[in-house]
Amino acid sequence: MKRLVRRASNARLALDLEQKVQSALLARLFAQRGIVDQSEIDFSLGNLLPPDSMKGLTEAANVVASTIVNRQKIIIVGDFDADGATSTALMVHCLRACEADVDYLVPNRFEFGYGLTPEIVAVAAKMQPALIVTVDNGISSVDGVGAANALGIETVITDHHLPGDVVPAATAIVNPNQTGCAFPSKALAGVGVSFYLLSAVRKVLRQKLWFEQKQLSEPLLADYLDLVALGTIADVVPFDKNNRVLVNEGIRRMRAGKIRPGIRALLAVSGTNFKKLVSRDIAFGVAPRLNAAGRLEDMSIGIECLLSETDAGAVVLAEQLDGINKARRSIEDEMKDQAIEIVKAAVASNSESTKTEKYGVCLYNASWHQGVVGIIASRIKDRVHRPTIAFAKVSDTEIKGSARSIHGLHIRDALDAIATANPGLIDKFGGHAMAAGLSLPLARFAEFAALFDAEARKGLSKGDLEQQVVSDGELEGEFNLATARKIAEAAPWGQGFPEPVFDGEFEIIDQRILGGRHLKLRLLKDDELIDAIAFNHNRLIEERMKRMAYRIDINEYRGLEKVQLIIEAVDLDFETI
Repeated sequence: MKRLVRRASNARLALDLEQKVQSALLARLFAQRGIVDQSEIDFSLGNLLPPDSMKGLTEAANVVASTIVNRQKIIIVGDFDADGATSTALMVHCLRACEADVDYLVPNRFEFGYGLTPEIVAVAAKMQPALIVTVDNGISSVDGVGAANALGIETVITDHHLPGDVVPAATAIVNPNQTGCAFPSKALAGVGVSFYLLSAVRKVLRQKLWFEQKQLSEPLLADYLDLVALGTIADVVPFDKNNRVLVNEGIRRMRAGKIRPGIRALLAVSGTNFKKLVSRDIAFGVAPRLNAAGRLEDMSIGIECLLSETDAGAVVLAEQLDGINKARRSIEDEMKDQAIEIVKAAVASNSESTKTEKYGVCLYNASWHQGVVGIIASRIKDRVHRPTIAFAKVSDTEIKGSARSIHGLHIRDALDAIATANPGLIDKFGGHAMAAGLSLPLARFAEFAALFDAEARKGLSKGDLEQQVVSDGELEGEFNLATARKIAEAAPWGQGFPEPVFDGEFEIIDQRILGGRHLKLRLLKDDELIDAIAFNHNRLIEERMKRMAYRIDINEYRGLEKVQLIIEAVDLDFETI
């Protein structure tokens, strides 16, 4: 049973906003998300935060620009997720447009691990670079930067992850989350940080008369916002005002057909009509296909797709990514079933006493795939509503884990507390409030699991462990295409600025299981028949009348559009509304 909680509504504020958005429904939804000023729903590019207060940006831009002017080699070292891939592609695309001598490296997660390691520096050194620029990584790469310095290679770190107690001795560091950075938005994804750096590099090159001397057209950074939007959505960073501007402009341009071939091809294989694109299409259609390469094989496939200059070349790579993603799904399904059995066994072994109830969940199976444990951690976290870490075997003595948290527990800080109190237990770790990665000795898994549960217990209350469905209230008499389209296009919905969810009581007219996994429904409300589907709900509903939480969506089939409700939750404790 999930507890249904309705967002607080501010009628006066909603009335004020209605004058701007010309819609009582949208005004209500914005007010429920804390929008207090009309400027907060103006997502035009002119509202992007200026870069002036970003620590290290000027120094980094000067180094990159000087390396370009001096015709020296630049190597971009990326990460193996979608944010890292888009960051890498963005840097390579834009710097090549500035006639930079630039290439890239992405560590294979199974061979080199994460970030700018000394081993990756050794690989990069063979390409004889004067400068290494990291994207979406590097803030924890103390040893890697040290190795680069020893070889006389300058380094510029661009990252958004939280720094540790010691930061690398890089030539420059650009990270809104580093100590002393006054940049107001701490929620930038790695690709957003890269975007700001490129803006500063262009400014320095302009001052050096580089474009004039080379008779080059200055790169128009707005042309790269499709990459920025993709990476920002995929990394599930909070959608603060600045990120909403970046994503909104990227999506707006993509809907207008201003899309690079690689993203266009990925949209096509995911079955998305770019003219009706919304952020959810990227999050659940494009991003998984891009991420699959880094999870199972080599993210270079994804980066090359994003760098492709031709539609034909992009289609080949997008289809390859689609195939890898199908393989990922198969692996994930098997691992998820195994993980659920581990959780069931753990629950069965607990007594009724709350003292033995797990607050933090750790899972390990020697056969699990390193690249998929993050998804498994997320799936189990959603199922049991507990911070969850899933581990895979790296060697006979080492395991790597991927962690996902719930609101109330800052997962990176929790790992830091465990590591500080137990020196030598965790080999390395890093991450965000809601997601992190770590490695530790296999022999100490049980010890770590107990410590993680204890740390979670310190940070979480019993109430934090209750699964909640947050609703925007009832949607009365507005089950039509116009309403669905209005909501979909009103804003770039995402983490921290969630897509609207409504609740209501419906009469179930018909229901059936599709493919053994999903529940297809025909509902009646106020004499109106409405189609609905509950994904991953493989049992029929016994009651004829049922309160459900849902999103309103548009289902397009053979060119015909129809309203469809996406059921988010069926088993609701609605007495707490």
